[in-house]
Amino acid sequence: MQQKSNISNSVIRRLPRYYRFLGELLKTGITKISSRELSEKMRLTASQIRQDLNCFGGFGQQGYGYNVAELRREIAHILGLDNMRKIILIGAGNLGRAITMHVDFQKYGYELIGIFDSNIAMEGIEIAGISILHTNRLKAFCEENRPQMAVLCIPRSGAKDAVMSLMSYGVKAFWNFSHYDINFDFPEADVENVHLTDSLMTLSYTAKNHAERDSEE
Repeated sequence: MQQKSNISNSVIRRLPRYYRFLGELLKTGITKISSRELSEKMRLTASQIRQDLNCFGGFGQQGYGYNVAELRREIAHILGLDNMRKIILIGAGNLGRAITMHVDFQKYGYELIGIFDSNIAMEGIEIAGISILHTNRLKAFCEENRPQMAVLCIPRSGAKDAVMSLMSYGVKAFWNFSHYDINFDFPEADVENVHLTDSLMTLSYTAKNHAERDSEE
């Protein structure tokens, strides 16, 4: 399908939810679904779903709805999940180890090919079958293996230098857990920031307001 170039970020951020939910439908044996039925299950409006999907072309059929498997394949293609990309992880501390062990990278179109840490004592330790390398090997590794993306699980203080080096080695996209604003210094980089504490504070706000409403009733 032809993709428009001016698609809003909010539409793009809903695509993984569609993909995940359609996978859940397939597991329950549902092979076709209307936009109305999908809207009821996802708690979105049918109009919103149609508008989102129409950004990428027409998928449904009048009087039939959506073929669940076909729509999920199309969304996977839009998201690039069918093109395996090489990715490396920087920082093999608690967070880095947890991500390596519990994120199924291949399921989402990535091949984790290397793990790096600045602690020389960690070199050679295996996580999920991958041996940790010292960061002094990073340049040679990138020149040989050409990773396209990096997961940053390092302190904010060291992130700028790490990104500068990685950008010079050809890595242009980052899954960023470091709390360093990469795009401030490198606006050309593709970045997805993950602030776990921001989510926790948002939950605190929601819970606070629910408690205040309950107390007023």
